[in-house]
Amino acid sequence: MKLLRYGPPGQEKPGLLDADGRIRDLSAHVDDIAGATLLPDALDRLRAIDPASLPLVEGNPRLGPCVGQVGKMVCIGLNFSDHAAETGMAVPPEPIIFMKATSAIVGPNDPIELPRGSEKTDWEVELAFVIGKTAKYVSEDEAMDHVAGYCIVNDVSERAFQIERQGQWTKGKSCDSFGPTGPWLVTRDEIEDPQALKMWLEVNGHRYQDGSSATMVYGVRYLVSYLSRFMSLQPGDIVSTGTPPGVGMGQKPQVFLKAGDVVELGVEGLGTQRQSVVQG
Repeated sequence: MKLLRYGPPGQEKPGLLDADGRIRDLSAHVDDIAGATLLPDALDRLRAIDPASLPLVEGNPRLGPCVGQVGKMVCIGLNFSDHAAETGMAVPPEPIIFMKATSAIVGPNDPIELPRGSEKTDWEVELAFVIGKTAKYVSEDEAMDHVAGYCIVNDVSERAFQIERQGQWTKGKSCDSFGPTGPWLVTRDEIEDPQALKMWLEVNGHRYQDGSSATMVYGVRYLVSYLSRFMSLQPGDIVSTGTPPGVGMGQKPQVFLKAGDVVELGVEGLGTQRQSVVQG
Protein backbone atom coordinates (compact mmCIF):
# COMPACT_ATOMS: atom_id res chain seq x y z
CA MET A 1 0.00 0.00 0.00
CA LYS A 2 0.91 3.59 -0.56
CA LEU A 3 -0.59 5.66 2.23
CA LEU A 4 -0.70 9.44 2.14
CA ARG A 5 -2.19 12.57 3.65
CA TYR A 6 -3.75 15.30 1.55
CA GLY A 7 -5.22 18.74 2.07
CA PRO A 8 -4.18 22.11 3.53
CA PRO A 9 -1.47 22.24 6.21
CA GLY A 10 -2.88 21.16 9.54
CA GLN A 11 -6.08 19.85 7.93
CA GLU A 12 -4.74 16.81 6.08
CA LYS A 13 -7.00 13.82 5.52
CA PRO A 14 -5.86 10.20 5.27
CA GLY A 15 -5.75 8.55 1.86
CA LEU A 16 -4.15 5.90 -0.25
CA LEU A 17 -2.87 5.76 -3.79
CA ASP A 18 -4.70 3.24 -5.95
CA ALA A 19 -3.17 1.14 -8.74
CA ASP A 20 -3.96 3.88 -11.27
CA GLY A 21 -2.17 6.57 -9.27
CA ARG A 22 -5.37 8.19 -8.01
CA ILE A 23 -5.96 9.31 -4.44
CA ARG A 24 -8.68 7.49 -2.50
CA ASP A 25 -10.10 8.90 0.73
CA LEU A 26 -9.66 6.78 3.88
CA SER A 27 -11.47 9.14 6.26
CA ALA A 28 -14.30 6.67 6.88
CA HIS A 29 -11.81 4.09 8.15
CA VAL A 30 -9.05 5.99 10.00
CA ASP A 31 -8.61 9.47 11.42
CA ASP A 32 -5.03 9.90 10.23
CA ILE A 33 -1.98 8.08 8.93
CA ALA A 34 -0.32 8.21 12.34
CA GLY A 35 0.33 6.31 15.54
CA ALA A 36 -2.01 3.36 16.01
CA THR A 37 -2.97 3.36 12.32
CA LEU A 38 0.54 2.05 11.62
CA LEU A 39 0.32 -0.99 13.90
CA PRO A 40 0.56 -4.28 11.98
CA ASP A 41 -3.07 -5.29 12.61
CA ALA A 42 -4.33 -1.86 11.59
CA LEU A 43 -2.37 -1.98 8.33
CA ASP A 44 -3.79 -5.45 7.64
CA ARG A 45 -7.31 -4.04 8.00
CA LEU A 46 -6.51 -1.31 5.49
CA ARG A 47 -5.07 -3.86 3.06
CA ALA A 48 -8.37 -5.73 3.16
CA ILE A 49 -10.25 -2.72 1.79
CA ASP A 50 -10.94 -2.66 -1.95
CA PRO A 51 -9.52 0.71 -3.08
CA ALA A 52 -12.30 0.96 -5.68
CA SER A 53 -14.80 1.11 -2.81
CA LEU A 54 -13.22 4.27 -1.42
CA PRO A 55 -14.25 7.78 -2.52
CA LEU A 56 -12.10 9.17 -5.31
CA VAL A 57 -10.41 12.47 -4.50
CA GLU A 58 -10.87 14.84 -7.41
CA GLY A 59 -8.40 17.43 -8.63
CA ASN A 60 -4.79 17.80 -7.57
CA PRO A 61 -4.76 18.44 -3.81
CA ARG A 62 -1.67 19.36 -1.85
CA LEU A 63 0.11 16.36 -0.36
CA GLY A 64 1.03 16.71 3.29
CA PRO A 65 3.74 14.78 5.13
CA CYS A 66 2.84 11.11 4.68
CA VAL A 67 2.90 10.55 8.45
CA GLY A 68 1.12 12.80 10.94
CA GLN A 69 1.64 13.47 14.64
CA VAL A 70 5.28 12.37 14.47
CA GLY A 71 6.69 11.86 17.94
CA LYS A 72 10.32 12.12 16.90
CA MET A 73 12.43 12.30 13.79
CA VAL A 74 15.77 10.59 14.21
CA CYS A 75 18.49 11.08 11.61
CA ILE A 76 21.71 9.19 10.91
CA GLY A 77 24.79 11.15 9.84
CA LEU A 78 27.58 10.10 7.49
CA ASN A 79 25.86 6.78 6.86
CA PHE A 80 26.93 6.32 3.23
CA SER A 81 30.56 5.35 2.69
CA ASP A 82 30.82 7.39 -0.50
CA HIS A 83 29.26 10.46 1.15
CA ALA A 84 31.70 10.23 4.07
CA ALA A 85 34.51 10.14 1.52
CA GLU A 86 33.30 13.30 -0.24
CA THR A 87 33.20 15.17 3.07
CA GLY A 88 36.71 14.02 3.95
CA MET A 89 35.44 12.39 7.13
CA ALA A 90 35.98 8.86 8.36
CA VAL A 91 33.19 6.31 8.31
CA PRO A 92 31.92 6.39 11.90
CA PRO A 93 32.54 3.26 14.00
CA GLU A 94 28.97 3.56 15.30
CA PRO A 95 25.98 5.37 13.80
CA ILE A 96 25.96 9.13 14.31
CA ILE A 97 22.54 10.03 15.71
CA PHE A 98 20.95 13.47 15.69
CA MET A 99 17.39 14.73 15.95
CA LYS A 100 15.51 16.95 13.53
CA ALA A 101 12.74 18.99 15.15
CA THR A 102 9.31 17.73 14.12
CA SER A 103 8.34 21.35 13.36
CA ALA A 104 10.65 21.07 10.33
CA ILE A 105 8.43 18.41 8.74
CA VAL A 106 6.44 19.59 5.71
CA GLY A 107 4.80 18.07 2.65
CA PRO A 108 6.91 16.64 -0.18
CA ASN A 109 6.23 19.54 -2.53
CA ASP A 110 6.00 22.40 -0.04
CA PRO A 111 8.55 25.23 -0.43
CA ILE A 112 11.95 25.15 1.25
CA GLU A 113 12.29 28.38 3.23
CA LEU A 114 15.79 29.79 3.52
CA PRO A 115 16.20 30.85 7.15
CA ARG A 116 17.27 34.41 7.91
CA GLY A 117 21.03 34.73 7.73
CA SER A 118 21.45 31.51 5.78
CA GLU A 119 24.27 31.32 3.26
CA LYS A 120 24.82 27.56 3.08
CA THR A 121 21.48 25.75 2.82
CA ASP A 122 22.09 22.32 1.33
CA TRP A 123 20.12 19.29 0.13
CA GLU A 124 20.19 15.58 1.06
CA VAL A 125 17.96 12.92 -0.52
CA GLU A 126 17.36 10.22 2.08
CA LEU A 127 15.59 6.91 2.53
CA ALA A 128 13.53 6.98 5.73
CA PHE A 129 11.71 4.23 7.55
CA VAL A 130 8.64 4.63 9.72
CA ILE A 131 8.10 2.65 12.89
CA GLY A 132 4.91 0.57 13.06
CA LYS A 133 5.34 -1.22 16.38
CA THR A 134 7.13 -0.11 19.52
CA ALA A 135 10.79 -1.17 19.44
CA LYS A 136 12.81 -1.42 22.64
CA TYR A 137 15.92 -3.57 22.93
CA VAL A 138 15.03 -5.52 19.79
CA SER A 139 17.45 -7.83 18.03
CA GLU A 140 18.39 -7.49 14.38
CA ASP A 141 16.41 -10.67 13.67
CA GLU A 142 13.26 -9.00 15.06
CA ALA A 143 13.95 -5.53 13.74
CA MET A 144 11.96 -5.53 10.51
CA ASP A 145 8.80 -6.57 12.33
CA HIS A 146 8.82 -3.07 13.81
CA VAL A 147 8.97 -1.21 10.47
CA ALA A 148 5.65 -0.07 8.97
CA GLY A 149 7.16 1.18 5.74
CA TYR A 150 9.41 3.61 3.92
CA CYS A 151 9.31 7.15 2.56
CA ILE A 152 11.54 9.89 1.18
CA VAL A 153 12.97 12.68 3.33
CA ASN A 154 14.92 15.66 2.04
CA ASP A 155 17.20 16.31 5.01
CA VAL A 156 17.68 20.00 4.22
CA SER A 157 20.68 21.36 6.14
CA GLU A 158 22.12 24.81 6.80
CA ARG A 159 25.81 23.95 6.86
CA ALA A 160 27.05 27.10 8.58
CA PHE A 161 24.50 26.64 11.36
CA GLN A 162 25.34 22.93 11.51
CA ILE A 163 29.13 22.96 11.40
CA GLU A 164 30.55 26.45 11.86
CA ARG A 165 28.50 27.48 14.89
CA GLN A 166 28.98 26.07 18.37
CA GLY A 167 26.99 23.11 19.63
CA GLN A 168 25.36 20.14 17.98
CA TRP A 169 24.04 19.61 14.44
CA THR A 170 20.38 20.02 15.43
CA LYS A 171 20.12 23.76 14.78
CA GLY A 172 21.41 23.36 11.24
CA LYS A 173 18.87 20.61 10.57
CA SER A 174 15.68 21.86 12.21
CA CYS A 175 14.68 25.12 10.54
CA ASP A 176 11.06 25.33 9.44
CA SER A 177 10.52 23.43 6.14
CA PHE A 178 13.81 21.50 6.46
CA GLY A 179 12.07 18.10 6.48
CA PRO A 180 10.00 17.49 3.33
CA THR A 181 8.52 14.01 3.86
CA GLY A 182 6.59 11.80 1.42
CA PRO A 183 4.85 11.80 -1.03
CA TRP A 184 3.58 8.56 0.45
CA LEU A 185 4.39 5.89 2.98
CA VAL A 186 5.07 2.65 1.12
CA THR A 187 4.38 -0.32 3.36
CA ARG A 188 7.24 -2.69 4.05
CA ASP A 189 5.80 -5.57 2.01
CA GLU A 190 6.17 -3.55 -1.21
CA ILE A 191 9.93 -2.96 -0.85
CA GLU A 192 11.81 -6.23 -1.29
CA ASP A 193 15.22 -4.89 -0.26
CA PRO A 194 15.63 -1.41 1.26
CA GLN A 195 19.38 -1.75 0.75
CA ALA A 196 19.12 -1.80 -3.05
CA LEU A 197 17.21 1.37 -3.95
CA LYS A 198 18.38 4.00 -6.42
CA MET A 199 18.39 7.55 -5.06
CA TRP A 200 18.76 10.83 -6.93
CA LEU A 201 18.44 14.60 -6.53
CA GLU A 202 18.53 17.48 -9.01
CA VAL A 203 18.69 21.25 -8.57
CA ASN A 204 17.38 23.28 -11.51
CA GLY A 205 17.59 20.15 -13.67
CA HIS A 206 21.22 19.38 -12.84
CA ARG A 207 21.70 15.99 -11.22
CA TYR A 208 23.93 16.29 -8.17
CA GLN A 209 23.08 13.10 -6.32
CA ASP A 210 22.89 9.76 -8.13
CA GLY A 211 23.46 6.96 -5.66
CA SER A 212 22.02 3.89 -4.03
CA SER A 213 21.07 2.70 -0.57
CA ALA A 214 23.48 -0.16 -1.27
CA THR A 215 26.35 2.03 0.00
CA MET A 216 24.73 2.59 3.40
CA VAL A 217 27.18 1.72 6.17
CA TYR A 218 24.47 0.77 8.65
CA GLY A 219 21.34 -0.71 7.09
CA VAL A 220 17.72 -0.45 8.17
CA ARG A 221 17.72 -3.70 10.12
CA TYR A 222 20.80 -2.72 12.10
CA LEU A 223 19.54 0.81 12.76
CA VAL A 224 16.24 -0.36 14.23
CA SER A 225 18.09 -2.62 16.66
CA TYR A 226 20.82 -0.09 17.44
CA LEU A 227 18.50 2.84 18.10
CA SER A 228 16.22 0.71 20.25
CA ARG A 229 19.11 0.25 22.71
CA PHE A 230 19.10 3.98 23.48
CA MET A 231 15.47 5.03 23.08
CA SER A 232 12.18 3.29 22.46
CA LEU A 233 10.90 3.78 18.93
CA GLN A 234 7.16 4.42 18.77
CA PRO A 235 4.60 3.94 15.97
CA GLY A 236 4.85 6.93 13.67
CA ASP A 237 8.45 7.80 14.52
CA ILE A 238 10.55 8.52 11.43
CA VAL A 239 14.20 7.51 11.04
CA SER A 240 16.05 9.11 8.13
CA THR A 241 19.05 7.01 7.21
CA GLY A 242 21.58 9.32 5.56
CA THR A 243 22.45 10.51 2.07
CA PRO A 244 24.61 9.41 -0.87
CA PRO A 245 27.31 11.70 -2.27
CA GLY A 246 26.56 14.82 -4.25
CA VAL A 247 25.52 17.32 -1.61
CA GLY A 248 26.26 20.99 -2.24
CA MET A 249 28.92 21.10 0.46
CA GLY A 250 30.85 18.42 -1.42
CA GLN A 251 31.00 20.29 -4.74
CA LYS A 252 34.15 22.05 -5.90
CA PRO A 253 33.41 24.92 -5.65
CA GLN A 254 30.61 24.44 -3.13
CA VAL A 255 27.03 25.07 -4.29
CA PHE A 256 24.15 26.05 -2.00
CA LEU A 257 20.48 26.77 -2.49
CA LYS A 258 19.18 30.23 -3.32
CA ALA A 259 15.71 31.67 -3.69
CA GLY A 260 14.15 30.63 -7.00
CA ASP A 261 15.90 27.26 -7.20
CA VAL A 262 13.86 24.11 -7.79
CA VAL A 263 14.85 20.87 -6.08
CA GLU A 264 13.60 17.51 -7.38
CA LEU A 265 14.45 14.17 -5.81
CA GLY A 266 13.36 10.55 -5.66
CA VAL A 267 14.00 7.11 -4.24
CA GLU A 268 13.22 4.01 -6.28
CA GLY A 269 9.74 2.72 -5.46
CA LEU A 270 8.95 5.61 -3.12
CA GLY A 271 7.94 8.39 -5.53
CA THR A 272 9.39 11.85 -6.02
CA GLN A 273 9.44 15.28 -4.40
CA ARG A 274 9.65 18.77 -5.87
CA GLN A 275 10.36 21.92 -3.86
CA SER A 276 10.77 25.55 -4.80
CA VAL A 277 13.21 27.51 -2.69
CA VAL A 278 11.96 30.76 -1.17
CA GLN A 279 13.37 33.31 1.24
CA GLY A 280 11.96 32.75 4.71
